[in-house]
Amino acid sequence: MAISKDKKTTLVAELTELLNDSKMVVYAKYEGLTVAELQELRKLARESGIKIKVVKNRLVKVAMKEIAAYKDTDNSALVGQLLYAVGSDEDFDAAKVLTKFAKTHAKMELVGGFNAEGAALSKEEVTTLGSLPTKNELIAQVVDTLLSSINGIVSALENKPETVEAKPAEEAASAAEAAPAEETAEAPAEAPAEEAKA
Repeated sequence: MAISKDKKTTLVAELTELLNDSKMVVYAKYEGLTVAELQELRKLARESGIKIKVVKNRLVKVAMKEIAAYKDTDNSALVGQLLYAVGSDEDFDAAKVLTKFAKTHAKMELVGGFNAEGAALSKEEVTTLGSLPTKNELIAQVVDTLLSSINGIVSALENKPETVEAKPAEEAASAAEAAPAEETAEAPAEAPAEEAKA
């Protein structure tokens, strides 16, 4: 079914705006996926703030020519039936969504992508980026590491006073035992001096 020139112009304008605001675009072959599987992918993408677009590659190429960052981007891999995952929030979210989905759906094949600077990304690069932890996961890991260090210090400090307090108590007890012996030893020495005065 052919689309009208006006519709193409509208689609290109929408794609241009979407690509211009994106931090990463990842594309994949989806031939063989069922409608239900595509709906599942769209739902997963929506939850991560990713937009899934199924459009003609020719229209994507036209939109790319309208954006300075993508004007010289290698788009030779944009062939066949492709869907595009466009992420505008986090750098790697688009790669993460498609990589995760491709792991459980063999009919989806990652092809490549491009970043906000217009650099073309290979399938391997997209897969690697998709397997990295998210920004929130990295923050959680750093916080966990810091907290475990702090908890270790606090635990050490909480246990240290008991041993520090135990030592002075032991020293005081041994000093108390030694003190009466010293007093009895000193007392006879003072008595003769008092007798001498009398």
